[in-house]
Amino acid sequence: MAGERERGGRERSRDRDERDSEFVDKLVHINRVAKVVKGGKRFGFAALVVIGDQKGRAGFGHGKAREVPEAIRKATDAAKRNLTRVALREGRTLHHDIFGRHGAGRVYLRAAPAGTGIIAGGPMRAVFETLGVQDVVAKSIGSSNPYNMVRATFNALKHQDSPRSVAARRNIKVSTLQSRRVGGDAEVVAE
Repeated sequence: MAGERERGGRERSRDRDERDSEFVDKLVHINRVAKVVKGGKRFGFAALVVIGDQKGRAGFGHGKAREVPEAIRKATDAAKRNLTRVALREGRTLHHDIFGRHGAGRVYLRAAPAGTGIIAGGPMRAVFETLGVQDVVAKSIGSSNPYNMVRATFNALKHQDSPRSVAARRNIKVSTLQSRRVGGDAEVVAE
C-alpha cells in the first residue's frame, strides 16, 4: 500500500515535469532595485518571463524576490497560470494585421509570407518565439518599456481572429467565407 502511494506520487511528479518540459521559457527583463538601509543597500530583483509551447499557446509573468533565480521561478509560475491560445495560419504566421496597446506602448503586428522570419524588437521577439510564430513583421511605437511592449503584444494577439471563429460568429461555413474572399479579390482585379 505504501509502495503504491509512493509510486503514484513519483508518477505524478514525472507527469508534472513532462508537462513543464513542453513549455519554452524566455527571460525578457530583470530589474534591480535597491533599498538603502542603515547597514548599506538591500537589493531586490523583478523578472519578466514569457513562456509558450511553440504551438499557439503563450503567456507572460512577473515575479519579484531578493534573489534572481527565485524571481525567475515566481515569474515562470505566474506565466503558466496566464496562458493564452492564439490561432495561427498554417502554424507559422498570423491570420491578419493587428494593433495592440497597453499604456503608452503600441505595437503593430503584420502577417508575413513564408521565409520572412521574425522581424521584431526584443520583448516582442521573445513572445513570437515562444508562441511558435515563424514569419511576422512587428513594429513597436511609443514606450520601449519591456512590460508595456509584452502586454501590448498580448493585447494585440487577443484580438486575432481565425476564419473558423469568424465563420462561427456569422453562422456560415468556412469554405463560404473564404470563397467570398477569393471572389472579392477576383472582382477587384477584373475591374
